Amino acid sequence: MYNGLSKERVEYLRQNKKRKTVITITRIVGLICVIALWEVLARLKIIDSFIMSQPSRIVDTFINMMSSGLMKHIGVTCLETLIGFLLGTAMGTLVAVLLWWSNFMSRVMEPLLVILNSLPKIALGPVIIIWVGAGMQAIIVVAIAISLIVTILEMLNGFISTDGEKIKMVKTFGANKLVVFTKIVFPSNIGTLFNSLKINIGLSLVGVIAGEFLVSKAGLGYLIVYGGQVFQMDLVMCSVIILAAVAALMYQGVVLLEKFSNRILKFSSK
Repeated sequence: MYNGLSKERVEYLRQNKKRKTVITITRIVGLICVIALWEVLARLKIIDSFIMSQPSRIVDTFINMMSSGLMKHIGVTCLETLIGFLLGTAMGTLVAVLLWWSNFMSRVMEPLLVILNSLPKIALGPVIIIWVGAGMQAIIVVAIAISLIVTILEMLNGFISTDGEKIKMVKTFGANKLVVFTKIVFPSNIGTLFNSLKINIGLSLVGVIAGEFLVSKAGLGYLIVYGGQVFQMDLVMCSVIILAAVAALMYQGVVLLEKFSNRILKFSSK
């Protein structure tokens, strides 16, 4: 595995691998300790299990929900999140490209984008419902509204911050703006794009849950609202934990995609 590497490099890789293993084990042990402490405190009546629930009751609720359409609710939330995530990222990146292309439009729109980003998107929920209707489309629009502006600002900042010396160099060889963008600017911001993806997957999920709070007949957000209305805190906490697991899996999906993309880029550059 380490053939052809110096002893120092081999030792560094081993120490790095060991450190990652220790970090992973510490995370798992810490999570187990929190769950165990939560269960013990609930059983000793130190915390109110009706309000805070407890791990054993959450597990029972999860098992019962599995036979009553839980996977449907998870599937609905995941589908809405993926659609909002992909559309928000694609639209945001496209707008960022257009603003980079036109310095005039960039200067005009940048302060407006900052203002729009500061607006509470949840407050626009009723307006969005009136515009597009009460259904999945409204939930997806809320998700896009939350992630779109962040994507534009993130990608635009990356495009503008691209190494100016490289751009000047290719321009001296007669490269036009399209060549500059495709050969220098965009390749230099692949890392920025994946950072934006990592942020967007969380924002899109937040937008979807917010949309499901407002108008939904299915999804994890619907279960959370329903559980709160009928005072079933076990259902609420179970839905929240599932939501956290979904967010973690989606984030890891983006991380794996980034690693795969980096390998392809390294292979193609050889």
